[in-house]
Amino acid sequence: MFLALKTPLLRHGLLLACACAPACSSYQPLPLQEGQPARLEVDTRSLPFPPMAAHRFDPDDGLDIVEVAMLAVVNNPELRLVRDDAAIAQAQSFSAGLLPDPQLSFSGDLSNSGGAGATTAFGAGLSYDIASLLTHGAQHRATENDAAKTDLTLLWQEWQVAAQAQLLFVKVVQGRKQMAVLHDTRQVFADRYARTRRALDGALVNSDAVAPNLAALQDVDRQLFDLTKLQNQSTHELNALLGLAPGTVLALRPDSDAGAVDAALAGAALVDLARRRPDLRALQAAYQAEDQRYRGALLAQFPALTLGFTRARDSSNVYSSGIGVTMSLPFLNRNRGNIAIGQASRQKAYDEYQVRVQAARNDVRRILDEQALNLAQAARLDADLRDLAGVLARSDRALRAGDADVVAYTLARSALLARQLERLALEQAVLEQRVGLRTVLGIDMTNLESVKP
Repeated sequence: MFLALKTPLLRHGLLLACACAPACSSYQPLPLQEGQPARLEVDTRSLPFPPMAAHRFDPDDGLDIVEVAMLAVVNNPELRLVRDDAAIAQAQSFSAGLLPDPQLSFSGDLSNSGGAGATTAFGAGLSYDIASLLTHGAQHRATENDAAKTDLTLLWQEWQVAAQAQLLFVKVVQGRKQMAVLHDTRQVFADRYARTRRALDGALVNSDAVAPNLAALQDVDRQLFDLTKLQNQSTHELNALLGLAPGTVLALRPDSDAGAVDAALAGAALVDLARRRPDLRALQAAYQAEDQRYRGALLAQFPALTLGFTRARDSSNVYSSGIGVTMSLPFLNRNRGNIAIGQASRQKAYDEYQVRVQAARNDVRRILDEQALNLAQAARLDADLRDLAGVLARSDRALRAGDADVVAYTLARSALLARQLERLALEQAVLEQRVGLRTVLGIDMTNLESVKP
């Protein structure tokens, strides 16, 4: 055995193995820790959208709709898992880009049956799978496209989380406006109920003057209770999306919105929609990955070839060298199954891209139509509110002069409240549609000039 170890091929192989050993990776522990709620801080350098990264983040003066989106992209817990998936895909792409290692083999004769003057026989060989080089390029390009797809999918997830944060921002802000209107109306009915109740206790009026105010007050209290529940739900959803503690109270600036998107701007954005929307770019990368896998499957139908060199010595101290070739015979399989799978997978990626593009165009048209209807209804409601305000003012003067009953005033006030809440609901719908349009069009709200009609 000592003599066998002194053969040049084996000795060089062992030296090479020893040289590679220090370059091996080592284990690094990562103890589990309980997560801590995020803080109201944003490192703009970590934001994936350059226009958003240029926006000033300052929670001291309240958060506008863009700052809420920035906070969501940085702190959202679900995005951390998506980013981990992206890191795995990058590692897989790196792994696929590495060439396979050669194979070193060695065998030695341990018997002592050679007789006097015999030496220890051995055999050593070095081989390499040549066929792996044939498909390596296609496989590497496929995994590179997979990694690009994962990165773009992460970008689309970040885009959607930002949009979801903007929608919750709109819902919370509009809910606070509705709460303010309800509180103002409740104060009016509460004052009137208190006065009429004191008058009833003093036998100055009958119960007919008290009942309408009490009924109106109870109806407003019911609406306040229902809205409070909705606000509580929206607030908790926003805090969870932003990775904040459940009890965090955010100061939101109600004077900010995503900005209007008209039909002209939407039409211009649709022209290069596939260039901007991250999910469409991800589907393009997915198609390229499947195309490369299909190419690799076609290349793999050729005979697999392994080339090797051998060096041996028998017990009579005679050395021999040789070359070995191993080749598959493509008579039965010929990789036809993988070729069919690759072709079908590429067709699915092609169809998925086409379907997504068409769905995006349909979404844009639908939201534009809904926005036009809501704006027309809002204009009609504005006219109704002006008329109702005049009716209420006249009813209030008549009631004070004793020329109208309390029922007419209560009905006028309740009608005004209903229209005010309806107007705020329409305003919320329009704001949400603006966010939706920018999302499906791939337009960053902080960069209004990025797309010009």
